[in-house]
Amino acid sequence: MEITVLTVGPVYTNCYIVKKEGSQSCLVIDPGDEADKITGYMKKRNLTLEGILLTHGHFDHITAVSDLVSAAGGKVYAFQEEKELLINPELNGSVMMGYEVGLEPDVLLRDGQTITIAGLTFQVIHTPGHTKGGCCYYAEDEKVLFSGDTIFMESIGRTDFPTGNGRELLRSVREKVLALPGEVKIYPGHGPETNVAYEAANNPYA
Repeated sequence: MEITVLTVGPVYTNCYIVKKEGSQSCLVIDPGDEADKITGYMKKRNLTLEGILLTHGHFDHITAVSDLVSAAGGKVYAFQEEKELLINPELNGSVMMGYEVGLEPDVLLRDGQTITIAGLTFQVIHTPGHTKGGCCYYAEDEKVLFSGDTIFMESIGRTDFPTGNGRELLRSVREKVLALPGEVKIYPGHGPETNVAYEAANNPYA
């Protein structure tokens, strides 16, 4: 698995471009802003977009989705309980930023579901708390987890936005993320990558 991170938007969101080694097909995780930057990277490397995975529906993870789909195609995947937040600019925070973003995913996902896109297979792990429909994408064979804003290096996501719940987020972190093997690399929505063993030992919310 080849993982490229592009830092985009006003709050420095990690947008991931992921592909199988040797393949020209890719997927994008959380295109939060700067669609031109994302499409420019793909064009330069002659990549074909097969799908867009959303960890949750906040503006800083979805603003570039529509432009990216228009330019490069690909279906949009999100957890089923996140649909309301995705389509509502007031809930997803874009109104707060002075514009309105709303979108309806092509594919609604379920907890524990396995999906294969661009030759890569992920398990969908529902991790409510930052938002009620937040989820992580776990590539078990690669020992890689894309965690969105569920967990960061030595921290966790905020819970004071619509549909957030602190108790649920702590449960998600402790019972779902930190229950994975220690060597699993965590690629979060903001900040540097980390791993499960490090977070179990150093995250104050563990």
